[in-house]
Amino acid sequence: MTLHEIDAWFRSFLRMGDYAQDPSQNGIQIQNAEPDTKQIQKIAFAVDACEETVSRAARLKADMLFVHHGLFWSREQVITGTHYRRIRAFIEADIALYACHLPLDANEEVGNNYGLARRLGLQKLERFGLWKGMTIGVKGEFPEAADLNEVLRRLFPHGEKPLSVLPFGKKTIKTAAVISGGAGGDVSQAIEQKIDLFITGEIGHEQYHEALENGINLIAGGHYQTETVGVALATEKVKRDLGIETVFIDVPTGL
Repeated sequence: MTLHEIDAWFRSFLRMGDYAQDPSQNGIQIQNAEPDTKQIQKIAFAVDACEETVSRAARLKADMLFVHHGLFWSREQVITGTHYRRIRAFIEADIALYACHLPLDANEEVGNNYGLARRLGLQKLERFGLWKGMTIGVKGEFPEAADLNEVLRRLFPHGEKPLSVLPFGKKTIKTAAVISGGAGGDVSQAIEQKIDLFITGEIGHEQYHEALENGINLIAGGHYQTETVGVALATEKVKRDLGIETVFIDVPTGL
């Protein structure tokens, strides 16, 4: 498949048109030299587009890098300094850059939020978390009430550590809502809906007292750690459905 054919395939199920208010420029951000003819043999996947991920993709001889956080956002940016060096690395290696931000957070099949919800074992899943007219998160119920330690064990099955845990709500948790990344401010929506636990990637100072005063449990699992889920699921889908060789490039930030 060519780059443009793969773009059409991603758009067919990621529904990028539903996220017009997304600040990310979703889709092809940097094309390869021959987007209509060159066959994509290997796709690398990563959370962030940066010098490290593109250099590792080049060493792995990938034709394309799919990321959650791309290089181009809503405002125009001059191509100087770090931004220039990153773009130059893609062009010199003839690696296409493909970004998928909010559509990858929200997708029911390969999204960060639904992926985390399934990892937790949540049932009766419903969309949750409105931002600029777009619903990007998910909420659900545990089939049996769980405590925070059990939730953390499911959330981080390989022993990863969350950034912070605020155990200010019920000891036995029945309902949870999930929005990956930097959605700490959306704890207010979980409070309004009387949800027992809110899970996101990172929170701000002000969320401590908001959670405490409203009696809700909150887990900040790490921006990076909560957003490896979608790219990993997309990696497997491409391999399974398209038969294209894939590789996941892990560049943890600790944040």
